[in-house]
Amino acid sequence: MEGADLMNTGLLDVRGLCLTRGVRPVLRGVHFGARRGEVVALMGLSGGGKTTTLRTVVALEPFDEGEIDVGGVVLGPGPVPRESRLRDLRRRVGMVFQLHHLFDHLTALDNVTLAPVHALGVARADAERRAAELLDSLGVGHRARALPRELSGGEMQRVAIARALATDPPLLLLDEPTASLDPARRVDLAATLRRLAASGRGLVVTTHDVEFAQASADRAVVLAGGEVVEEGAPREVIANPVHPATREFLRSERVE
Repeated sequence: MEGADLMNTGLLDVRGLCLTRGVRPVLRGVHFGARRGEVVALMGLSGGGKTTTLRTVVALEPFDEGEIDVGGVVLGPGPVPRESRLRDLRRRVGMVFQLHHLFDHLTALDNVTLAPVHALGVARADAERRAAELLDSLGVGHRARALPRELSGGEMQRVAIARALATDPPLLLLDEPTASLDPARRVDLAATLRRLAASGRGLVVTTHDVEFAQASADRAVVLAGGEVVEEGAPREVIANPVHPATREFLRSERVE
């Protein structure tokens, strides 16, 4: 499969996703997907289910109903599979957490080599070569030997992205990636995400930042109360919101 056909390939298909904690429904039949070359922004007020949805996709959270297809690896309801059964999933999807979750005692380079060496059995020299290339491509190659506490927020963000890309997954998930960034770094990050999408990856990004969504995303998916209530081109959704929950979200962000 080449060219436009490759870029139209579905990487993620979430169907009827439901999750209840105790007696509280968290996700209520969530449906959405992502393709190669596409950046999808999951938007909405806090508590709408955005982060929980990402965690189910990377098998960090069990769910009760529905199905998640990540490039042919299918997750179903019930307990999260053992990590030994998730190697194919880990090759298909990487996640960048909101607080980065870099290992404090490891350098930037060692954080990036961790999964390839210990989860996939890649030779250390090969993993370090790949890690150095990723850090260089993200503009933090000169910080390869720095510990996380020695990095700025923007540098930690880029190291976390490099770590998520270290196993070369076609799908990348980012949870509130602009939370610790100043406006200039948000512009840089939007450009980075567009480059990653142009290379053929698919990206799903949770964000409250509507300007960032407009700059980086091809499609906005609005979640409220654990449901998808609106979907479309970001500028159209932001300029002409249809659902009351979308209008409430935009009012809270002082956009509308």
